Order: sequence, then C-alpha cells, then structure tokens
Amino acid sequence: MPSPRYSFSILAVLVCLTLSTSAADKKTKDAKADEASKPSYELPQPATESLDYTIYQRIRDEGLGHSHVMEYASGLMDGIGPRLTGSPNLKHANEWTRDQLTAMGCSNAHLEDWGEFGMGWRQLNTWVRMSAPDTAVFIAQALPWSPSSHGPINGSAVWVDAKDEKDLEKYKGKLAGKIVFFGEMRDVKPVDKPLFERRDDANLKETTEYPVHVGQRQDFFQEFIKRLEFREKAGAFFAAEHAAGIVVPSRDGRTNGGSGGTIFDDGGGGMGWFTYQREHAEPLPVVVMAIESYGRVYRLLKANAPVTVEMDVETEFTGDHEHGFDTIAEIPGTDPKLKDEVVMVGGHLDSWASATGATDNGAGTVVAMEVMRILNALHVQPRRTIRVGLWTGEEQGEFGSYGYVKQHFGYVPLSTAPDQVKLPDFLRKPAGPVQLKPEQQKISGYFNVDNGSGKIRGIYLQENAAVGPIFQQWMEPLKDLGVNTITMRNTGGTDHEAFDSVGVPGFQFIQDMLDYGSRTHHSNMDTYERLQPDDLAQAAVVEAIFVYDTAMREQMLPRKPLPHPELEEQRKAPLKNVIPGAEAQAQEGQKAAN
Repeated sequence: MPSPRYSFSILAVLVCLTLSTSAADKKTKDAKADEASKPSYELPQPATESLDYTIYQRIRDEGLGHSHVMEYASGLMDGIGPRLTGSPNLKHANEWTRDQLTAMGCSNAHLEDWGEFGMGWRQLNTWVRMSAPDTAVFIAQALPWSPSSHGPINGSAVWVDAKDEKDLEKYKGKLAGKIVFFGEMRDVKPVDKPLFERRDDANLKETTEYPVHVGQRQDFFQEFIKRLEFREKAGAFFAAEHAAGIVVPSRDGRTNGGSGGTIFDDGGGGMGWFTYQREHAEPLPVVVMAIESYGRVYRLLKANAPVTVEMDVETEFTGDHEHGFDTIAEIPGTDPKLKDEVVMVGGHLDSWASATGATDNGAGTVVAMEVMRILNALHVQPRRTIRVGLWTGEEQGEFGSYGYVKQHFGYVPLSTAPDQVKLPDFLRKPAGPVQLKPEQQKISGYFNVDNGSGKIRGIYLQENAAVGPIFQQWMEPLKDLGVNTITMRNTGGTDHEAFDSVGVPGFQFIQDMLDYGSRTHHSNMDTYERLQPDDLAQAAVVEAIFVYDTAMREQMLPRKPLPHPELEEQRKAPLKNVIPGAEAQAQEGQKAAN
C-alpha cells in the first residue's frame, strides 16, 4: 500500500498536469480566436496553391474556342463609337455594358454615380483647308471641348512663337481675325523601326529588373501642368485679341509613329487641363492637325508667304454639370463563409474623341466583359463574389475608379490649400492618413487591363512581394500561352492605382506593346482594326483564370503594409546633424548675419 506522502505527491503532479493542460488549451483557444478574428490576408499563406486544372482547361476551351470578345468590340467601338467622359456616347456605353452583363447572366448589373464631372461634349464635324497660296485639304480634328466655330471661318494664318506670357506681348494688336498656329514644328523623322512590336526575351528580362533611382527625379506631371497653365493664359490672350481660331500640331508617338496622318488628340494638346469645366472652357475653336499639314503652313509662314486658312468646327455641348458613372455587375459567391468577400476585374470605358477608343481602353473593357461571359458560360460557383467594374473619367484623372474606391473601400484626404486645389487630384498633396471603410477588409484583389490590345505576358506585382510565389504557381500552366513574367515593379497611369492607394492589392498585367504607344494611344487611328482578336482572347482566358483562382483560394491575397502618403515628405527630408560641426557652423553664421 502506497504511503500517504507518496499518494500526495501523485495527486500534486496530477493537479499540476491538469492545470497545465487547461492553460495550454486556453492558450490554444485564445490563439484560434485571435486568428479567426483576423482578415485572412493576414494569416500564413500556403506554400502550395491548390489549383483546379480542369477549370483551367474549361476556361481555355471556352475563351479560345468560343470567343465572343470581338463581337463585344464591334458593338462598343462600331455601334457606339468614341466615349469622351460626360458625353452622350459614354452614357450609351454605360447602359449598353450594363445590359450586356445582365444578358450574359451577371447579377446586380447597375450604374454607380461617382460625382459631377463637367461639360458634356461631342464633335459633329470638323474640316480645315488652305485656300492660298494653294488649295489643300488638311488632316485635323477638334480638340475635346472645343467650342463651335458656328459655321466656316476664314482668316490669315499666323504662327505664334511664345513660351511664356512675356512672349505673348509682342502679338498685341496683331491677331484679330487670324487663325493662330500655336506650337513648335518638330522634326518628322523617318519611321525606321517597326511601329508594331512584341516583347522579346530581352525586353521581358529587363522588365523583371527592379529599377533603382536614388535621389529626387524631376516630376513630369508637374512640368506638364505648368505648361498647360501657360497655355490656358495663352488661349485667353488669343481670345482677348479677337483671333478667329487656333491650330496646334500633333505630338509624336513612340518610334516616330506620330506621322503619316496620325494625330494624337487629347487633353495635353489643348489650352489647359480643366477645359471640361465651364470656368476653364476653351474660348476659341481649337483643332489638332497632322504634323505634315502643320509643317506646310509653318514653312510658308517662316518664308513670309501669306497663307489663308478656312476651318469649320462643328461641336455640341450637352450640359455643364454632367455626372460620371461606373458600370458594375457580379457573379455571386456561394461559400457561406466567403461569399461576402470580393475579387474585382475591370478596365476603363471612357476614351478620347478622335477615333473609337479601341485599344484605349475598349480592349480592356471587352476583355473584362469576356471574362465575365466565360465564367457565366461555365456556370462556375465561386466561393467569393466576382465583381466587374467598368470605370469612366480615367482619361482626366482616374475619377471613376477613385470615386468607386472612395465610396466602398477608403480614400486619402487631399490638401485644400489654394495652391493645391487648382491641381488635378493626382498631383495634390495628401492631408492625412488613409481613411478606410469596412469593405476594405472584404476585397481580395483587383485585376486590370489597360495597355492596349496585346496579349498578356505576365503581371506587375506593384511591390507586393508576398503575392509573387502565388502568381508564379498560377502562371505555370499558362506558359504555353506566353505568360511567364513577374516583376516587382510598379506601373501607373490606370485604374489599379485607386485600389493600391488604400492598401487593396491592385494589379495591371504586362502586355505586348504592339502599336499602342507608337500609333493608337489617344489617336485618330485607335479603331477596331487595331485590335488583335487572338491576343484579346488570350488576355480574357488569362484574366479569367487569375480572377477564378483568387475567388476560390482559402485566404485572400496577401497585402503590402498600409500606405502612408502623408509621411512621404517627412521621410524624404534631409537628415540633420549628419556632417560633424555643419549645423553648429550654420547657426554661428546665422548669428553673425543677425
């Protein structure tokens, strides 16, 4: 029989074990509760992705064997045409995309108002010709939001050489009734390289190399806006001097593509940035002209040969306070635990007005629509909700996507200082930290196409290193389609930036360049014929797979740390007391000066 002391020892050990087990169980339960309360993007990501190769094949079969992307393209580009923000055509496109998304089986297809934009406008007809010293028909179109000439106008041409307000003074009293040619004549170099290019291995390898730039770089947009501020003053000067109209030369494209009758016709060529607002409206009819036509008049005037020009700019304003709308539709999620989470896909629906906006960004729009059609045709049952967003106002400052993100996910407060309010939103300084909304924790990611008609070759990670291994596994079965490149680089200038700005994973795909930067981007050549059917079908397949994989995985995509744009100036400020004695000497020098 055990002794009492021995029995007591056993009892003590059992009590300690029970207490330890209870404490361990409580700690485990607390850890599980803490883990359950976290958004899934904060949890450890699996090393190996669970991929459904059957759905990969089914998406390929539907998207490549039964593509309808070019039917959507013809309906949008041919049937509706150019889609300038605020225009009747864009309203038509919003309604058409909503109805098409409903017809293919999407739920909750609707339009969301992102706010007031400005003036509605459309071009009805524009022609420009020279009547002396010879007759010639010129290639030209009205710049967006140009007023009408109210019938043909006729006047002597004069080239105005002015780079600042002081230069304008020499033209006082000399412009009444004249057609002002305003802008430098650039060299028109031979097109000695292909305008249509695909990315080769060397280009893709370079894309994977992260660019390192130490120190401050000149901000292109700051200089661009400064130039447009002067141009707005110049436009007002020409109107005050009673000029009859303004002609500006078309800019160039990549590899000298801005020639041969191609004109680039966008907000950068006008007499100011905010010309879509009534208070900044163009005061005179203004057209952009093909460089060869502009060059002929320029050389004649430089040789002191009198030139007479006739022009008729027939445009129509359809309202001063037009609102912008995004087209939204969904495939509802089916997992009771995950159906309230969302993965988004999209592109921008608006375009400029000189062509039909095919590659910019009709391509991204119809690819996103085809993604939704493919997934509906396959009757997928996504765990998360798949939502498409077709944005407007992108060309003037990504208004539609930023407006949607602000309403649903969050925003960065912007400075209201007088010198800041006059700038476009994308140049204004932040006034505080990111303000988030509850839905921000419910979106896994956003995927965007907006670099033309070229097929997808990979994806920009937007400096989100954690998502790289995930995408690498998703892309492995797509290498035979040419999808093999991942880069840590940021890329900008389109709607994924709105999501990225509030900490939501937002991605733009790497695409073959084709003739996007050389010939079609914002030009009169941006038509249906520039679209590549095979490339668009491939892009829809790849994007559909990325969207499906995001909707089906257990966790949401991992995120970068929440951005803090309000701290950028502070973080870039020079360090103090780095050079021994430097600050002390500066203080002594200041005292001596006082």
